[in-house]
Amino acid sequence: MKKLIEFIRKIQSDDRFSTFDEAAIKQGVVLKILSLLDWDPFDVDEVQPEYEIQGGKVDFCLKKQKTNKVFILVKKNGKDFLKHQDKVLSVSVQGKVPVGILTNGMTWWFFLPLVQGSADEKKFLTIELENQKAEEASETFENFLTKEIVLSGEAEKAAEDIYTAKQRDFFIKETLPKAWAQLMSDPKKWLADILGSVTEELCGYHPEREVIEEFISSKFTEKPSLESLIQPKAAAQPPPVKSTVQADDYTGKSILSFTLKGTRYETKSWKAMYLKFCEVVFSKHKDDLDVLFTLSKPGKEYFSKNPYQLLTCEKIAGTSLYVDVNLTAKEVVDLTYRMLHLLGYKDNVLSFEVK
Repeated sequence: MKKLIEFIRKIQSDDRFSTFDEAAIKQGVVLKILSLLDWDPFDVDEVQPEYEIQGGKVDFCLKKQKTNKVFILVKKNGKDFLKHQDKVLSVSVQGKVPVGILTNGMTWWFFLPLVQGSADEKKFLTIELENQKAEEASETFENFLTKEIVLSGEAEKAAEDIYTAKQRDFFIKETLPKAWAQLMSDPKKWLADILGSVTEELCGYHPEREVIEEFISSKFTEKPSLESLIQPKAAAQPPPVKSTVQADDYTGKSILSFTLKGTRYETKSWKAMYLKFCEVVFSKHKDDLDVLFTLSKPGKEYFSKNPYQLLTCEKIAGTSLYVDVNLTAKEVVDLTYRMLHLLGYKDNVLSFEVK
């Protein structure tokens, strides 16, 4: 939608939008975006303002005839979003509305109020108009807030798919260590089961348990030897940053440029520097990018092939990867060095010019 992209660019370039009060945000931003997504703001059967429900009120209710589909709560101060998210969730649950939105015009949080989990788990999508490219923000709006997609149920289905994927990844990460511990509690039994299955696959006969255990004992006379064979090796951890200048030194400083392997790149922000760094480095290591997922920490992903798994992200040019850009200067410097180490470079290939 060309007009929506143009409007988002206008928001990004005009400082007045960040000074709007709630009334101006509703009229000048929210209703404008809804109209560009094919909603009729003058039809109260589609967009009902000041919608009251037992236990509260929301600023807009998007409807399909008498069925409420989306509640939108508008608040001026984005710093208080954590406080206001409870309200949009509670009124959405009260109204049995599948999607709730909290926005200050610039930041948009999308929730699935009726699913199980905490507020963070229910939040499936974030749009940051100040930080995202206009084309990406427009595409996200189109996928989840266009009138036809909302009324058809496609938006809700796509949101549930994101929620399910996040839940699946969470439970897998939580359960894998428990499964491994259970296997390691009786490693001889585990190896015996595998050996029996492979033997049957090769010859068509499954050996008796006693035969398998006798064979294992003949190969490993001491139990520690057997366990040492199958104990998992410690996962390789990215080496720590060894730069002569600590990442803390860049806190509060603006970046002017960075130099990588003798080539200087001018940049206006740490975010822009990080994106350019990824673009340059990744173009030379397209077959090695999976190793970057080892940089993740519990509850914190830095890269993803699904943009909706990251709250604030941008696509790295020339790749199918999205990178988290909601990082401090310290985090950017730390991650760039860790990536270089993983890809086989030394510290001295990278330097920064700051002020």
